[in-house]
Amino acid sequence: MKQNGNTINSFLISSGKWAPTPTGEWRIWIKLRYTRMRGGVKALGTFYDLPNVPYTMYYDRGYGVHGAYWHNNFGQPMSHGCINMRPEEAGIVFNWASVGTRVVVHN
Repeated sequence: MKQNGNTINSFLISSGKWAPTPTGEWRIWIKLRYTRMRGGVKALGTFYDLPNVPYTMYYDRGYGVHGAYWHNNFGQPMSHGCINMRPEEAGIVFNWASVGTRVVVHN
């Protein structure tokens, strides 16, 4: 997390394993305290249906930053393209960021 050009916090995340996390620059367009996420393909074994995903901040179509309660393997690719965070850390970002906050994703 950066504010006024200064790093104010950093966290281990999990990026895309089943689909790549796009790199680039966007703005948060919606924040949801909890949401349901569904996707993937059953035949490929990538289907998921996750209720109550916490602290979701969408920035590019269906890509977002959110808490992930279903794994504890942060620092390793684990997602379907979103940025997974520990729920308590996603809450810190959620409470700090507003709609319109810039999101930069890089390798």
